[in-house]
Amino acid sequence: ELVLKVRIQNASLRENDFIEIELDRQELTYKELLRVSCCELGVNPDHVEKIRKLPNTVLRKDKDVARLQDFQELELVLRVSDKNLLFRVPTLSERSGYNKKASELTY
Repeated sequence: ELVLKVRIQNASLRENDFIEIELDRQELTYKELLRVSCCELGVNPDHVEKIRKLPNTVLRKDKDVARLQDFQELELVLRVSDKNLLFRVPTLSERSGYNKKASELTY
């Protein structure tokens, strides 16, 4: 098995830890890397714009994946769209501590 460190690229998160994933060395393909990474991180593969090998290399094909070594760090760079916000801010009524009755008081 090949062990890789993967995370979602998001500079706005305070804690953006890596998780370790394992890939079968017999199936080192871009598609398999994308599938396993998305499954482990709970991300829809359709939302992934690219996979980046840190610090600054984009993985594009199976040969790129075949060159990876144990414990290399990867990031999933997600597409951002107005219709489908992946990291949306909760509305006021969804926030903890929000009191609906207090918000309806009139003076």
